[in-house]
Amino acid sequence: MTRFMKEDFLLESKSASILFHTFAKSVPIFDYHCHLDPKEIYEDKHFEDLAELWLGGDHYKWRLMRANGTAERFITGEASGYEKFRSFASCMPYAMGNPLYHWSHLELQRYFDIEETLSEKTAKAIWNKANARIKQPDFSARQLIKDSNVYALCTTDDPVDSLEYHLKLKNDTSFKTKVLPAMRPDKVLDITDEGFRDYIRLLASAANMTISNFEELCGALKQRIDFFDEVGCRASDHGFTHLPYETYTKDEIETIFKKAMEGDIPTQKEANQYKTALMVFLGSEYKKKNWAMELHIGVLRNNSTKRLSQIGINAGFDSIHDANIALNLSRFLDHLEKQGDLPKTVLFTMNPKDNWVIASMAGNFQSDEAISKMQFGTAWWMQDHRDGMQEHMKCFANSGLLGRFIGMLTDSRSFVSYTRHEYFRRILCNLMGAWIENGEYADDLEEAGRIIEDICLNNARRYFEV
Repeated sequence: MTRFMKEDFLLESKSASILFHTFAKSVPIFDYHCHLDPKEIYEDKHFEDLAELWLGGDHYKWRLMRANGTAERFITGEASGYEKFRSFASCMPYAMGNPLYHWSHLELQRYFDIEETLSEKTAKAIWNKANARIKQPDFSARQLIKDSNVYALCTTDDPVDSLEYHLKLKNDTSFKTKVLPAMRPDKVLDITDEGFRDYIRLLASAANMTISNFEELCGALKQRIDFFDEVGCRASDHGFTHLPYETYTKDEIETIFKKAMEGDIPTQKEANQYKTALMVFLGSEYKKKNWAMELHIGVLRNNSTKRLSQIGINAGFDSIHDANIALNLSRFLDHLEKQGDLPKTVLFTMNPKDNWVIASMAGNFQSDEAISKMQFGTAWWMQDHRDGMQEHMKCFANSGLLGRFIGMLTDSRSFVSYTRHEYFRRILCNLMGAWIENGEYADDLEEAGRIIEDICLNNARRYFEV
């Protein structure tokens, strides 16, 4: 019987083992999309206990606990740190096949040298051992990043952000990992949100200019894009339930924007026209800066209005949307390409039904401006598990050049989530190793290993030019 999560975990052939241990294992990480707080990195945050480190803000774990019938006070409520941790530990024996079972044990092994499996009966011993390590002076945000061998990471930042801590980190020569901002302008796109007008005022203040019409809005965003670029930004990020595309005229957009700023809610068609016009503008600006445009498509957010009112957003009540995405995506990308404004683009889908849509769509808009300019982004969120990663990479390989893939990201708020890169690398090496063992790919481990290293780091460095 194979031992639990030992050296060759997920590596099912000799070739897979060689590819991982010789090539993939020690390659630095480029986490080009995460939700870490740059302030916590700059201030080198220390953690109170394992509950804060593991359970604070981790909606993946919260969903698992709710499925186990755990009361909310032990998830996001007033229970003690140990009570919350024990409640999570009690879920683990029932989580076979869930990626959290693997992620959690990888984190225990890599950051705490804990080999025991997590359950309610082992919770106290693991809690004590992990907390003893957490209390050590060198257990901190920066040290965790360093120990995880992170070459660079991109946070997620609103256009109104001062980027104060990015600037401080940029000037801090004692910390070698590159910490770069990535612009996330979702709030400026959400013209039907009740807080839209207040947000536009914040944007005007950040840009130090008046915003009274759509043209001035674009001017303010251009100013912020210039600022982000100076600080080192190499990517934008956009989240869509479904990507809109509606034809529009300049006059129509000005009327729609004025309507919203006067407190009237635009119709759905008007909102889609506005979003289309703004995304076309943003795409063209990204192209000028040579940024990558990341499009995350297919999440249905805040499904439980009861929980939204009790707990708030990003609390584990989001799921997969089933909208058709091909036509609007095609029209949007084509619009930018016809203008000569299509930037490097990374397309993510939360719905596995759209894997082939995304993969085939990327092939329509490749060009010699960059190697694999159009990328099929890694298995995302609800697809972020062994089956999802394998199916994503098989689809990528069948429709394009897997060897040019820019690889994994954490999409996480946790400083110990870098084991997800190890998880991905083991799955990648196992897939490629199987192709070699089955005679489906050349038996040249040096060449295969070089390509593995590219997927793990070098392709992303080249793509984002970092």
